[in-house]
Amino acid sequence: MQSFLEALKTQRWDDHRYYHHSRINQSLHLVSALSFLTAYFTIFTNPVASALIGWLGAMVSRQVGHFFFEPKGYDAINEATHEHKEDIKVGYNLKRKIILLSLWALSPLVLWLDPTLLGIFPPPVDATQFLRHVGQVWLTLGLGALLFRTVQLFFLQDVQTGLVWLTKIITDPFHDIMLYYRAPLYLLRGELIDPMEDVVHRA
Repeated sequence: MQSFLEALKTQRWDDHRYYHHSRINQSLHLVSALSFLTAYFTIFTNPVASALIGWLGAMVSRQVGHFFFEPKGYDAINEATHEHKEDIKVGYNLKRKIILLSLWALSPLVLWLDPTLLGIFPPPVDATQFLRHVGQVWLTLGLGALLFRTVQLFFLQDVQTGLVWLTKIITDPFHDIMLYYRAPLYLLRGELIDPMEDVVHRA
C-alpha cells in the first residue's frame, strides 16, 4: 500500500509540475473539477446527464486549457522539452487526446447517420431521446478510455502503474480543487504563468 501511495503522489506531482504552468489552464481545471464532481453526484440518478456534464463541461474546459493555453516550449523549471514530456506522460498525451476527442466529437454524427447504431438503440422518437443516446455513447466512451489506458499500462509498464493512474484520474477533481482554487485570483492580478515556486523549492 505504501508503494501504491508513493507512486500516486509521484504521478500527481509530475502532472502538476509538467502540465499546469498556465494560470488559465489551472483555472479551467478548477472549472473542470467542479463539473466532474457534479457529474459524479448525478451518475447515480441520471447517468446520461452525468456523461453530458462530464464531456461538455468538464472535459471541454480541461482540454481547452491544455491545448490552447499551456506553454509548449522548453520548460526551464523542469529542464525538459515539450516533446520529452509528451513521450514520458503516463496517461493521455496530446496525440492520444486528439484521437479520443475525435471519437467523442464524431459520435453524434455517427448516431445521426445511423440512429440505431447498428441496432443497439431503438430509433429515437424525438431530439431528447437522440440526446440520451449520445449521452450513453459518451458515457461508454469515457469508461472505455479509462479502462483501455489502464490495461495498456499493465503491459507497457506494470499493473501498479495502471491502477495508480486510474486512481489518479478518478480523484483528480478533488486534488485539482485543492491545488488550483486560487488560480482565478492570480489571473485577476495579471499573473498568466505560475512561477512554480513549489517546484523550484523542491528541486
